Amino acid sequence: MKPIRITSIDDERVGMFASLTESQLRSRLDPAKSVFIAESPKVISVALDKGYEPVALLCEERHITGDAADIIARCPEIQVFTGEREVLGSLTGYALTRGVLCAMRRPAERPLEEIVSGGRRIAVIDAVTDTTNIGAIFRSAAALGIDAVALTRRSCDPFNRRSVRVSMGSVFLIPWGWIDGPVSSLKKLGFRTAAMALRSDSVNIDDPALMSEPRLAIILGTEGDGLDDEVIDEADYTVCIPMAHGVDSLNVAAASAVAFWQLSC
Repeated sequence: MKPIRITSIDDERVGMFASLTESQLRSRLDPAKSVFIAESPKVISVALDKGYEPVALLCEERHITGDAADIIARCPEIQVFTGEREVLGSLTGYALTRGVLCAMRRPAERPLEEIVSGGRRIAVIDAVTDTTNIGAIFRSAAALGIDAVALTRRSCDPFNRRSVRVSMGSVFLIPWGWIDGPVSSLKKLGFRTAAMALRSDSVNIDDPALMSEPRLAIILGTEGDGLDDEVIDEADYTVCIPMAHGVDSLNVAAASAVAFWQLSC
């Protein structure tokens, strides 16, 4: 399909690439139109490999025969929009770091029971709202043997453009879904729960009891205040990572990598 040149940021045909909120992209009133934006050729390729449906491509003209060429060849029927870098930057509201964006169809939400079925180690993300941290947690989870990720509704959407990019496409590699009840409801699905928090009753992350659990949910809290007391009190374990030099905590993404490395099996 011949590329379509965009000269105005008001062109309705590329509205999905404009500075829309994640809620607008989800199109809750019409789920059939819900999309997310994947950025960079590598990330887009990972999504395509996992069967995600492309809707449209936006790229700088020089990338049509360059970085985007393989993607265009794989998706010959999708519309390809192009234009000068300045126009595309004004349209999207940010600089295109790799010059290629792909709008992709958002899949229907799957029941959490289905997501975690058969999993032995899952990550639970509670109220983490930083998109970079979400992406980094997913990348560590996929790389270090976590079977699935469950998120509370207070957390950032993993399909946020920046989360997808930071994860390097790992959000497409590992099953994930939303928790609509309390985090403790995971116990009904057969998991023992381990809250990552520094308290007087915390056990070290290398405690043999943790490693021996057949099914374990590792709970990670928000960047500033950590997990709510209620979540910690209802967990089967409170777990800490030993620290040196008086440091009391790690960034949640860094802590997740340590926890996944130690506790995955």
